[in-house]
Amino acid sequence: MMKKLFLIFVVLLSVIPLFGQENVHSAKYTLLLTGASFASPENGWFELGCESLDAVPVNRAVGAEAIANTANKMEDGTLYSLEELDEVDAFIIMHVHDKDVFDETQLKEKYTDYSTPFDRSNYAAAYDYVIKRYMTDCYNQQFNEHSRYYGNKYGKPVNIIFCTHWHDARTVYNSSIRRLAAKWGFPLIEFDKYIGFSKNVLHPVTGSQFSLIYAQDTQETDGVTYGWHPQRGKEKFIQRKMAAIFADVMRNVLPVR
Repeated sequence: MMKKLFLIFVVLLSVIPLFGQENVHSAKYTLLLTGASFASPENGWFELGCESLDAVPVNRAVGAEAIANTANKMEDGTLYSLEELDEVDAFIIMHVHDKDVFDETQLKEKYTDYSTPFDRSNYAAAYDYVIKRYMTDCYNQQFNEHSRYYGNKYGKPVNIIFCTHWHDARTVYNSSIRRLAAKWGFPLIEFDKYIGFSKNVLHPVTGSQFSLIYAQDTQETDGVTYGWHPQRGKEKFIQRKMAAIFADVMRNVLPVR
């Protein structure tokens, strides 16, 4: 009996290295997402996209929040720590309220010139703060002795990605986020362009907006009823389509690993 137990023990020892450190899977990337109800974890598109990209999803999106909340979290240090910042390969922003996020009339030169906390009165200013604050935090990692980017002339590389609304009905936001992306040279995840339908053509069977058949609730804009929040859950078609659009852009902008 003892010989049999000893033999089993030896066999187990020979197998253990197969599950040891050299065989533990390590994800290629870590992606940070901020946003509101269209990006929160119960949707699924971000997490699905990260799975296909071999990336760790860090989803800090919270329903009912706005870009002002992200700015305030950056100000008080709760959106990410410097240690977490070191691990992030891309910062994705999906705050998509139908507001002008490009208006330059009230922008400041430096993020430190803004008065905090932010409220929701100026979406463009909050976006500007988030961009400049993140770029500054990344640059300053060159001075952080605990950072992997310590001593780099450029600090930590900046990789910010914007998103449109999930369809094309939010014309104010969608047009202004395109201008903002062009201004900074940031990639844009164009959900509205590749989602597969448009507000300009009604569904041939229902006679209503296409977005309604994919939505779980409705919203009226300028007298027209559109789909508001897409159906949620990783198994839903629209979430899987958004994941594909997201992943396609990210494959072109993430560093080769």
